[in-house]
Amino acid sequence: MPITVLVVDDQELMRAGLKMVLGAHPDVEVVAEADNGATAVRLAGELIPDVVLMDVRMPVVDGVTATAQILESGCGSRVLVMTTFDLDEHALGALRAGASGFLLKDTPPEDLLSAIRSVAAGDAVVSPKVTKRLLNRLIAADPTRARDPEILDVLTAREREVLEQIAAGRSNAEIAAELFLSEATVKTHVGRVLTKLGLRDRVQAVVLAYETGLVTPGS
Repeated sequence: MPITVLVVDDQELMRAGLKMVLGAHPDVEVVAEADNGATAVRLAGELIPDVVLMDVRMPVVDGVTATAQILESGCGSRVLVMTTFDLDEHALGALRAGASGFLLKDTPPEDLLSAIRSVAAGDAVVSPKVTKRLLNRLIAADPTRARDPEILDVLTAREREVLEQIAAGRSNAEIAAELFLSEATVKTHVGRVLTKLGLRDRVQAVVLAYETGLVTPGS
């Protein structure tokens, strides 16, 4: 079965371009499109697409709000945010809301397709390094974004170390080498970190590590 995609963007030309790119691949099917967040929420509930390609700056209901509503509905769709520039504060809002990552709108078609396939498979696709750059800027500019570090008290010392490694953008293999653990053990620790903190994926783990001060801008 092809991966079903809902394309959401307020610009008709952008939607048309995405449909043309995705339509050229038999394993991906665009099932609908929407020009605002409210329509996106309704269509996601009706069609339950595997992936929602979500613009963030739209009329009626913005992409951040729509992302939160889609994920809170429990329909099972995963959201991949597309933004014009990588230091877009709205992109961080979408990650907080539970998006599986974000891409720039000028992402090459092959990277877009790879991202859609990864998200459909349950992975997060945003580069932790890009997320770090975004967080460095936003948290340094607005310290009120900080969250109570006591949130992390549920983690063991080893799990905190693993969270630090995740925030540094390291893969399971790299974490295993750094901490002298097997990859299977690292995978177990990562799963426990996400479960204990109520996080969807590694992207949200990076955000939380910064917001709690476990990792600081520039470190």
